[in-house]
Amino acid sequence: MFINLTQNKNLKLFKIISEVAAANNQSVYIVGGFVRDLLMKRKASTDIDFVTEQSGIELAQNVGKEIDPKMKVSVFKTYGTAMIRYKDLELEFVGARKESYTEDSRKPEVEGGTIEDDQKRRDFTINAMAISLNKDNFGELIDPFDGIGDLGKEILRTPLEPAQTYSDDPLRMMRAVRFASTLNFTIEENSLNAIKQEAERIKIVSMERIMVEFNKIMLSKKPSIGLRLMEETGLMKLIIPELIDLKGVEEVEGQTHKDNFYHTLEVVDNISENTDNLWLRWAALLHDIGKAPTKKFVEGTGWTFHGHEFLGSKMVKTLFQKLKLPLNADMKYVQKMVKLSSRPIALITDDTSDAALRRLLFDAGEDMEDLFTLCKADITTKNSRKQERFKKNFQYVAVKIKEVEEKDQVRNFQPPITGEEIMTMFNLKPGREIGILKEKVKEAILEGEIGNDHEEARNFVIAEAEKLGLTLI
Repeated sequence: MFINLTQNKNLKLFKIISEVAAANNQSVYIVGGFVRDLLMKRKASTDIDFVTEQSGIELAQNVGKEIDPKMKVSVFKTYGTAMIRYKDLELEFVGARKESYTEDSRKPEVEGGTIEDDQKRRDFTINAMAISLNKDNFGELIDPFDGIGDLGKEILRTPLEPAQTYSDDPLRMMRAVRFASTLNFTIEENSLNAIKQEAERIKIVSMERIMVEFNKIMLSKKPSIGLRLMEETGLMKLIIPELIDLKGVEEVEGQTHKDNFYHTLEVVDNISENTDNLWLRWAALLHDIGKAPTKKFVEGTGWTFHGHEFLGSKMVKTLFQKLKLPLNADMKYVQKMVKLSSRPIALITDDTSDAALRRLLFDAGEDMEDLFTLCKADITTKNSRKQERFKKNFQYVAVKIKEVEEKDQVRNFQPPITGEEIMTMFNLKPGREIGILKEKVKEAILEGEIGNDHEEARNFVIAEAEKLGLTLI
């Protein structure tokens, strides 16, 4: 079977690579994801991998010279690879190789091989296809494992025996789940059973590499596909057991609670329809993480999860540390979203005070819209009347918050009177009194005792300073 490359926007580049390889007595093939996506008619990848049965580094250097004598070629001698950035493309060249693995490492022993050897070491049949750029069969699809057939069936299958494939490189288990989630493919039964069998092997993979795959699952159109597969195969219990702790429904005196694990997956899917923000999706994933440790049955009340948002926000940092996720503003954002995740719902009453709305605005700041997106995603009831009522209630609160915001301007709150001004007013040096007075101003504004206004704040400070024994100069 030949692939018609004449309409491909990279045809000129492919011709150059073909001619350079031929002039240096080298073979060359396009391999991997680019081939898969081309056959699926997906958006063309900007990463293109080329395999030669000779030296990948030498081929890259010769191609670079042909395109532009000044072109920079990045060489990675340890891996026998080289990379060229050309226009908006990242071109990687590697020599075909055979691999053999040891029990305690996913880093293989490598030796030179043929294109067939190279295809055998690939993770899935759909990623093991190659397109020849050689002069005598330019455009021919080299597909020894019927990857094109598996594309048609929308299944993920390993080229070789699946248990060995996953044991050799356990990261492939996460890749299987990721491709199932991003492509909406089914993992072939033998392959799925092999992942269940080899799941424990994931422990030899660095958490950083696992999270690269996990975040791609989280960014897929319907993340629950991958998250359910991780639960089904046992991978989730090994990576984020705190989520598995949310599974199950208990019954006491005929009273039950919802299964918070499957509810969480619904919330993640819901939010994914409205945002591509990875960390907001993470907030959805962890919004109920504190429910397992706070779950309690109270006689006459039923099941309670008091303080689960506060505990959940504290658990976020521990989880991010364990999962090697960033401990920067992204982590703090997720903490904030988890901590505030029930606040807007609690405000859906006719007698909600402006003070409560001001405090929510102050606490959420510029992330208020994201918080509302999370709260709406948290509505997973199948009762259409309840859904409609919740939506109307949220609209009601949104209107009230907008009114308060326009009147009091407390989002991204900046005190109307500064610490420096307070020091000048009372001839003070930096100290605890400044902090006390600034905090009192903030509380007075949030409680509605004074407006968010400089003159009112100044008069308030004078009165409060007098109670502290301070004299205006």
